[in-house]
Amino acid sequence: VQLQASGGGLVQAGGSLRLSCAASGGTSSMRAMAWFRQAPGKEREFVAALWWSAGSTYYADSVKGRFTISRDKAKNTVYLQMNSLKPEDTAVYFCAADRNLILSSISTVRQYDYWGQGTQVTVSS
Repeated sequence: VQLQASGGGLVQAGGSLRLSCAASGGTSSMRAMAWFRQAPGKEREFVAALWWSAGSTYYADSVKGRFTISRDKAKNTVYLQMNSLKPEDTAVYFCAADRNLILSSISTVRQYDYWGQGTQVTVSS
């Protein structure tokens, strides 16, 4: 599975951005796609995930109510709509996918086998 992320950029606090992640190759057996982020000097952390078959969504507490993960099944693409952005949302955002994940591990970084290249999101105060 190859993942291509796009859509990052610089935005003022309170603004919005939408990230996209297009998957190709072996996507028919995909179980989940997710977004993680990594700020300088910090560990990579879970942001949001989507269980592919059911379309159910999961969020980190820090982004609930502000971020929305969605998908276009026909395009094998997931999106992360980020609203009410805060300076603490500044990070490199990575999309990830896996074909063997169990639901209880959907927010666990090391459970994902496939990763996109990352896209920078910078929120100025």
